[in-house]
Amino acid sequence: MDASMTQERRDESARRERGGRLWHRTWPAALAVLVAAGTAYGLTDGRDVASIVAASGLVYLAAAATGRRWAAWFAFGVTFALITLEKFTGIDATAWMLALAAVLLAVGLAGRRTRPWWSLPLQTGAMLVLGVTALLAIRLDETIGGLLVAAALLGHAAWDIHHHRTGRVVSHSLAEFCAVLDILVAMLVAVIALTS
Repeated sequence: MDASMTQERRDESARRERGGRLWHRTWPAALAVLVAAGTAYGLTDGRDVASIVAASGLVYLAAAATGRRWAAWFAFGVTFALITLEKFTGIDATAWMLALAAVLLAVGLAGRRTRPWWSLPLQTGAMLVLGVTALLAIRLDETIGGLLVAAALLGHAAWDIHHHRTGRVVSHSLAEFCAVLDILVAMLVAVIALTS
């Protein structure tokens, strides 16, 4: 009886360990699905999430400017708060993110922490392209602006996948989270843009 009880305990322990490993591997994608669902709630115009395009560049710039991968997750928290405030109070989250990008660029240049050397200029260029795209999208009509947002998010998803595969700039968890979020929101925005 004791041997069977011991085997049951080992089997239960092994099941819990496998479950823990599964969660450890899948939490970024699960979190992305949750954030995408929150983004989708009440969304009727794809241009309303143009600030996500700017946010996608800012999180990478934060990691490049500080030389710390975890800074991207911190920047995500800041962008999430700004986008939430935009949704409920009407502040211009994209303008705030562009201002933060300028501060991050100054921090990166002053601190010279960027390793490798190409990281800061590359992420700054990406932030500039994504920020301008977000600003342009909100000025276009609903269909074209929404499709521009969707295209920018899909382009950034490819950027995320590249960084996930190469292990550059941001953590694997952030690159995975961002890729899943970008793809889901891009599909949603494209459908809204094409059916409105």
